[in-house]
Amino acid sequence: MNFDLTEDQKAIRSAVGAVCADFNDDYWLRKDREGGFPEDFYAAMANAGWLGIAMPSEYGGSGLGISEAAIMMEAVSGSGAGLSGASAIHMNVFGLHPVVVHGNEEQKRRWLPPIINGQNKACFGVTEPNTGLNTLALKTMAVRQGDKYVVHGQKVWISTAQVAHKILLLARTTPLEDVKSKAQGLSLFYTDLDRSKIEVREIEKLGRKAVDSNQLFIDGLEIPVEDRIGEEGRGFEYILHGLNPERVLLAAEATGLGRVALQRAAKYAGERIVFDRPIGKNQGIQHPLAERWVDLEAGTLLYQRAAWLYDQGRSCGAEANAAKFFCAEAGFRACETAVLTHGGMGYAKEYHVERYFREAMLPRIAPISPQLILSFIAEKVLGLPKSY
Repeated sequence: MNFDLTEDQKAIRSAVGAVCADFNDDYWLRKDREGGFPEDFYAAMANAGWLGIAMPSEYGGSGLGISEAAIMMEAVSGSGAGLSGASAIHMNVFGLHPVVVHGNEEQKRRWLPPIINGQNKACFGVTEPNTGLNTLALKTMAVRQGDKYVVHGQKVWISTAQVAHKILLLARTTPLEDVKSKAQGLSLFYTDLDRSKIEVREIEKLGRKAVDSNQLFIDGLEIPVEDRIGEEGRGFEYILHGLNPERVLLAAEATGLGRVALQRAAKYAGERIVFDRPIGKNQGIQHPLAERWVDLEAGTLLYQRAAWLYDQGRSCGAEANAAKFFCAEAGFRACETAVLTHGGMGYAKEYHVERYFREAMLPRIAPISPQLILSFIAEKVLGLPKSY
């Protein structure tokens, strides 16, 4: 059993780190203060060919696996870019997997190259204000009228909608009361984000100011039939192809965030002199930092295993969810410990760890709550009765 990264994987980590090195702590601190999508960082990653790392090579991608994509995302987050940098390119890596798996050849050739080369940005329109994690109860309706669908409804917590050109939209095409199973009647579309029919309202939030989150009000959006992915009514089945990779990538991003916070804390502890000695000489400082390292190492093994299973075409629902759960908590604890290690200076923006701490809350909440993950594992792994 070999736990080493391959030479190619090490090269990916090094090359991504080289791109990220041009966007230093001051850059991300400025973005955190002022907001505004990090267009130059996005363009640099696109120009270096990283946006299509897990996309098929015949459409301009690298044709690599989620294992390699996770290494890339950990490197981005761990560079100090944190969730602001990772979220700027996150959708490109996993979001269009339903198109790769279920799209027809014309759709793949029309949609994938512009995402891979950075020409288009896309957002993911699933969550709604009144349904939350209960995806099967979505109320946004897409009614077919000839060769198009007309959509009305709302979506919430939609990242990058301020700058997106496209939207991957899940909407109900058959009323819930008319389907035999709640999983039926939802259809998946990839179409233009027409701002004359979609009002995009930004949500002010705790962290990651550079990557916008939004509420969408959809009033009469017209979607051509050729922008529907696969068969009508099977959209929920299709989006499942993107959920496990997303959990793995978010786990890697949380791990990277925890690692950069831990590095900063250890460096500060070695340099900060109080009572004529570095505070890092005190076990009260050492031990929490050492525990955080153990946490992050364990999390790395979890997400790497989940990614390996996915790339082997094997079932990985439990492992991907477990990785997301554990790494989110490990990253958060590392960021919290980094702030506490800095003491009062940890509260100051110039030391960056307070930014990491705020961003570390996001992987714990999204895209699925820790409680729902535990319920899933209890049911699917431990064989306990479904609780919801």
